[in-house]
Amino acid sequence: MDTIAPYDVVAVIEDIAEDNLRRGSVGTVIEKWNEDAYEVAFSDEKTGIDYAQVVLKKNQIIKLYFAPPP
Repeated sequence: MDTIAPYDVVAVIEDIAEDNLRRGSVGTVIEKWNEDAYEVAFSDEKTGIDYAQVVLKKNQIIKLYFAPPP
């Protein structure tokens, strides 16, 4: 299983209507609360302003990679 840490980029794997997030929304982990919960910030790509900052469970997100493994 992938380790998720602060500053990792993640995507939501399910719609979360109450937080206005759709499956595939991309955010940045800003804090690890415990082994199963992460605070994630979602920002507008044009302005950089956060439109959501929510605590998500490990099973609601997937870590994204921008390069192949070393």
